[in-house]
Amino acid sequence: MIRRNTIPFGPQHPVLPEPIQLRLVMENEKIVEALPAVGYIHRGLEKIAEKKDYVQDVYLAERICGICSFIHSQNYCQGIEELMKVQVPDRAKYLRVIWAETHRIHSHLLILGLLADAFGFENLFMRLWKVREQILDIMEATAGARVILGVCAIGGVKRDIPPALGEDVLRRLDDVERQLPELCDSLLKDYSVKQRLIGVGVLPKDKAHELGAVGPVARASGLKMDLRETGYAAYGDLDFKMIVEESGDCYARTVVRVKELYTSLDLVRKAIKRMPQGPISVPVRGAPPADEVLARIEQPRGELNFYIRGNGTRNLERFRVRTPTFANLPALLHQLTGCELADVPVIAICIDPCISCTER
Repeated sequence: MIRRNTIPFGPQHPVLPEPIQLRLVMENEKIVEALPAVGYIHRGLEKIAEKKDYVQDVYLAERICGICSFIHSQNYCQGIEELMKVQVPDRAKYLRVIWAETHRIHSHLLILGLLADAFGFENLFMRLWKVREQILDIMEATAGARVILGVCAIGGVKRDIPPALGEDVLRRLDDVERQLPELCDSLLKDYSVKQRLIGVGVLPKDKAHELGAVGPVARASGLKMDLRETGYAAYGDLDFKMIVEESGDCYARTVVRVKELYTSLDLVRKAIKRMPQGPISVPVRGAPPADEVLARIEQPRGELNFYIRGNGTRNLERFRVRTPTFANLPALLHQLTGCELADVPVIAICIDPCISCTER
């Protein structure tokens, strides 16, 4: 006998890291439909941005999300720089890559730790976050803060990394990399972890393309999509190579994030070693012209879009944000359909949701 029920999952759940509710329509233990309910933390940041000076909006953009805060401010600055035809110094571009990639490392370690916690591997969760603390220490040493760095500015950056500090960062990165193999093997080679991840939440390549998935979710399904390949900032000089998997399940998404840890470590090392001498910023005067721009950047969760429209004054006419989690929600709903109730937390965590970004 088939029993049909609707079960609310979230917005407050021990395993769910973000305030979103999933209304799960179930037949016995099988999910036949999933409906999202959002709106728990809407802050009105887009409207606030229109009321503030465009320079103040750098700090506002950085607070859209705490986990990838620098990348938000970098994308906003790149958009304004394109709008105002500002040429950023080469050294500033390399410094932006360093802070963007350290944010990517700490973001991936954070979600991998939460994934381990969802399995009940609390020791692995704490060890992954202990390594993440070392990355936060690097950000504190180089930028003066651990989460909201406040160092990105229109026309460049506000702080430099002198050679002695750069050497110290390289030593710290070596220590981080020494600890990763054992932890990553626990995630990728453990029998019980494989049982929970392989074949769960499958998103085929054609469906990922149709639903507009981005970031590790798209790349785990075989889609070659990573804006770093366009060469913005200094990525064009750092021999960046994209990580792509084919199976499209939760295991593949975990593999992509694990491999991207090593890619990001390599990018930070190259940026420190190849960083040219010179200024770290240029003066910017005036106001954005009556024009528009679409700024795009690769956030840890995928492609982040800022639509910015100026009107010739110091206040923007329009500021619109499309975050990667918003793009990945349709893919999440597709993955949930047909799965078992016990798999819901794992599938939800494996898209690395950030509802603060999404609702703004």
